[in-house]
Amino acid sequence: MIVAGSVVALPQENLDTDQMYPGKYLSLITRKGLGRLLFEAFPAGRDLFEKNRDASIFVTGDNVGCGSSREHAVWALSDWGIRAVIAPSFARIFHENCYSNGVVPVILTDKAAFEQCLSAKALEIDVDNEVVLKAGREIARFELDPLRKDFILHGGFLEYLATKVDQVRAWRTREIAASR
Repeated sequence: MIVAGSVVALPQENLDTDQMYPGKYLSLITRKGLGRLLFEAFPAGRDLFEKNRDASIFVTGDNVGCGSSREHAVWALSDWGIRAVIAPSFARIFHENCYSNGVVPVILTDKAAFEQCLSAKALEIDVDNEVVLKAGREIARFELDPLRKDFILHGGFLEYLATKVDQVRAWRTREIAASR
């Protein structure tokens, strides 16, 4: 799987989920349409995303997704069209929410490689091989958790889980038969 596209870069440390997705909309529970609310309460972010409407890769600073645990922030990014987030570090729950929703969380601790991503107009992320490419040239390697990588390759946790339904049913049938 390759995520390729233009980049929107917001090199801000501690970008929190409240800035990405306003709390007043937490009662919305569908994933569709949340992109229109992305960065509504953070005009600098909103303006940047509006200027880069076709971006599919978001590059940002340390500790992205800190603050509340709202999954809506990842839903809004995904609905906007963001398929990968590149940062030196992620808040733990936001990181998990990226995996669960099929957004590739790329941790880049190599400062030179991160700087290249910040200044890039476009990047490619080879998810299978865990490589970031710029103009076809490898600029960094990263690691994904193997199980959670499968979530991404299937489009998210629920999509991954749907592929396991038959296995669970077969296991359950064997367990019931063995208990009789």
